Amino acid sequence: MIEFRDVTKKYPDGTVAVDELNLTVEAGTITVFVGPSGCGKTTSLRMVNRMIDPSAGEVLIDGEDVRKSDPALLRRGIGYVIQQAGLFPHRTVLDNVATVPLLSGWTKAKARTRAAELLETVGLPAEMGKRFPAQLSGGQQQRVGVARALAADPPILLMDEPFSAVDPVVREGLQDELLRLQGELDKTIVFVTHDIDEAVRLGEKVAVFRQGGVLAQYDAPAEILARPADDFVSDFVGRDRGYRGLSFVDNEGLPIGQVDTVLVGGAHSPSQQWTLVLVDGDKPRGWLAPGSTVDGEWTTADALAGGSLYTRGTPLRGALDAALSSPAGLGVVVDDAGAYAGVVTAEEVLKVIESRRETAE
Repeated sequence: MIEFRDVTKKYPDGTVAVDELNLTVEAGTITVFVGPSGCGKTTSLRMVNRMIDPSAGEVLIDGEDVRKSDPALLRRGIGYVIQQAGLFPHRTVLDNVATVPLLSGWTKAKARTRAAELLETVGLPAEMGKRFPAQLSGGQQQRVGVARALAADPPILLMDEPFSAVDPVVREGLQDELLRLQGELDKTIVFVTHDIDEAVRLGEKVAVFRQGGVLAQYDAPAEILARPADDFVSDFVGRDRGYRGLSFVDNEGLPIGQVDTVLVGGAHSPSQQWTLVLVDGDKPRGWLAPGSTVDGEWTTADALAGGSLYTRGTPLRGALDAALSSPAGLGVVVDDAGAYAGVVTAEEVLKVIESRRETAE
């Protein structure tokens, strides 16, 4: 558990980076610090591992003030991931990951064995260990950074905007990977971002900071979206916070319909309805528009891109995304294995939302 008790950081020029912060990060959870630039979120994070010391107040880990610990020893027991990974360019991936175990006195063989295990844990093949950072993509470098932070099996992981330098598709994959790892490893994670979507997706609790290092609201993401503490929080999470809030609304009562399907390589007569193209027997690949014709057998090249897929049983935001991104206006529903299960419409999603609202009132 990490506690901030009346923590203030004031610099000699009078700038207050953090102002009387009181906050508790529960063990085994992901807590996200979010806010505009210059609001003190990174300064607060760095006071946990003593990269910055507070001017007043206390930062405690399991009840012990971090200022009683030697900074170097403290940091070896806390994983730290930064933007663009911060890897040593002259060391191989394997040796980058083994850095902290070696500093902690592990033998080289033991440290490298642990590093190889962690590459697999973060989804990288073993042969990546022989490469240098410059030979990796941005997303791969970030995975190596996470592996390095986990190498000595620290109970706490600090992550300072670790995914902000990669493209949106890679970023979403890294977020998924972090959630998967947390499900396996159960670390206490403090994550800094300026992106409210990333905050509500990852955080079990979210701390919203305002300019001047003031904590504006600290709560579960669904609560922040539904009941912002003040105008600042409301403006920061955005006018579309109701849409973001769909990430926390289950799909109970959402009707799932069916459409005509055709297998790639199979014959298909022109239809006046949208037809879903499947590969490997049951995996959605795209759509055939009404009246579509082609000589011979259908191929994936004949299909229109199908938009996002909605996994059955997950929150309603995914269902609405799938319906709105589909050229057919039909969101494709799949099961956990990615097999076609049916379709939904945006209208049906909105009806479920409205019925929930009426029930709540």
